[in-house]
Amino acid sequence: MKRAYTGLRGRLVITFTLIAVAASALVAGIGYELVKHRVIDLAEQVAVRDVRDTLEGTRVPIGALWPGDSPPTDAQISTLQKSLRMRDGGVVVRYESYLYADGDFSMNDVPADLDAGATRRMVTKRQVIDGKMWLLIGTPVWRIEPIHIAQPTGMSVFVFVPLTAEEQLLTDLRQPLAAAGAIMLVIALALALVLARRVLLPVRQLGSAARALGAGHLDTRLPVHGHDELAELTATFNETAVALESSVSELRSLEAMSRRFVADVSHELRTPLTAMTAVADMLSEEAERLPEEPATAVRLVLREIGRLRTLVEQLIETSRFDSGTAVLHVDTVNVADAVRDCLELRGWLDQVRVNVPQGLAFSVDPLRFDVILANLVGNALRHGEPPVVVTARGTPNGLEVKVRDHGKGIPPADLEHVFNRFYKAGVRGDGSGLGLSIARANAHLHGGTISVRPQDPGTLFTLWLPST
Repeated sequence: MKRAYTGLRGRLVITFTLIAVAASALVAGIGYELVKHRVIDLAEQVAVRDVRDTLEGTRVPIGALWPGDSPPTDAQISTLQKSLRMRDGGVVVRYESYLYADGDFSMNDVPADLDAGATRRMVTKRQVIDGKMWLLIGTPVWRIEPIHIAQPTGMSVFVFVPLTAEEQLLTDLRQPLAAAGAIMLVIALALALVLARRVLLPVRQLGSAARALGAGHLDTRLPVHGHDELAELTATFNETAVALESSVSELRSLEAMSRRFVADVSHELRTPLTAMTAVADMLSEEAERLPEEPATAVRLVLREIGRLRTLVEQLIETSRFDSGTAVLHVDTVNVADAVRDCLELRGWLDQVRVNVPQGLAFSVDPLRFDVILANLVGNALRHGEPPVVVTARGTPNGLEVKVRDHGKGIPPADLEHVFNRFYKAGVRGDGSGLGLSIARANAHLHGGTISVRPQDPGTLFTLWLPST
């Protein structure tokens, strides 16, 4: 599951989504602010114009600047307030030391800066009162003389204009903007999924094709569509696959030829080896009656003939595994008897300690099981030190056989190579280096494994064969 979010497709989708969210928020925010300023500014302009027009059309005798003028009456002030009131707002009038409040408003609701500015000119300010937004307009009242000279009257008016309608308009606007942003986000997400699929489909196909090549399907090819970078990459992959198939086919041909050569040579060596073995048997009988130097030479020849015969048999067995002709002939055997027969046949019974339950029975190929034991025990006897111990036990899943010696052990650098063909740990022994590889091949043919690990002292080989 983690890969779906951290993979290339997940990163593309997340990137597209983040860009869409940022773009939607930016567009919606800018649009909202533009509309907000436009609506508020328009409301302010309309209110200011209405206040100015109302005051210019007012004919209330205000001010005692000329002889005969009298201060305005309460009825005149009330008429002025009614003419200036907007949208259930309020009007506060100040004339010299008199205050004429209207509704729920008083001079306490008028900011000091607005009050100071309203004595000289018309000023406006937006103010939050009781959680609502209001537009406050403050202006001095002037009287126009017949000679068109404006004279101060000593009166100031403060008009409270509610902006509730504008706020509601903006609130209603936020919902469609949010809906538009959500729609844009969904569209961007769908577009991201489509584009990610189109972009990553060739990549996934290349990955699948590469895995198929790795699994041995060398005829894997991909169709080339278009002329973009992915198409060039696909074409390069096909060219690489063709070259790889050609190289592997050539290597397989050479390997098959090499295997046939080894098998043919091994079989051809059998005939002279048979004759040499017969002569060796005759010489071994005469070796005791020969002088010391000829007897030593005869024993050397006999030992080398034995090594050559073992090597030829091992090469023939190896060629069977390589060609895939090695087969199992499974039978149920008594494991204790099979172990003792293997040791007795090779004269090792008195050199090996056996710890196997007598009643332990298991289904194996008897001949191949014997080869495995012979190679493991022979390796312990040649390269280790006594005591060599063979143990076996049944497990819930199969058979476990352990062969341990108590020698100096295999050097750590050689442990991972001991099952390689023709590999000899150190310089000890006169083996061919094929025994352990043949033992492992026989174990694999049974579906089992052979492992090795150092002990203190010695080395432990563990054979595990599954139940059939």
